[in-house]
Amino acid sequence: MIAENVAFGIIAAAMALGAIGVVRTKNVVHAALYLVVVLAGGAAQFILLGQEFVAWVQVLVYIGAVIVLFLFGIMLTRAPMHPKDSLDNDLRWPAAVTSVFLVGILVALLVHTFHADKVDVTAPVRTGQITSSIFTTYIVPFEVVGVLLLGALIGAVVLARKD
Repeated sequence: MIAENVAFGIIAAAMALGAIGVVRTKNVVHAALYLVVVLAGGAAQFILLGQEFVAWVQVLVYIGAVIVLFLFGIMLTRAPMHPKDSLDNDLRWPAAVTSVFLVGILVALLVHTFHADKVDVTAPVRTGQITSSIFTTYIVPFEVVGVLLLGALIGAVVLARKD
């Protein structure tokens, strides 16, 4: 149990550093690569939970497909790799206050909802339950994400065309 906690801490730290890298870098390709670190950390967390199928879906769909789509969009739109203007503005303090406020609301909501519940690690959810949930309960969000990704690809091609 202690080894799992240490592994969780290391993976969570890598994910946090990757997330900070996504929002701090000025190079969009580097931001995509930092996002790969975050998504790979999410897959590693699923492996720690004993959910190998979900971890592989995370790797194949998010890291494989979404990041490739993101990088193709960058290449097709010929986005500048190093923007000349600073991306900084004077809204850091309002953003920080809003972020702290939202974290407080989420923590209060989660504590109020799940304060006495315990996670049963000995009986994890299996692949059949996950696929049944995706293709029955969450079929509309699943399809909406597919259409959104298709729209992003079509938009990148339209922006990249020279007419």
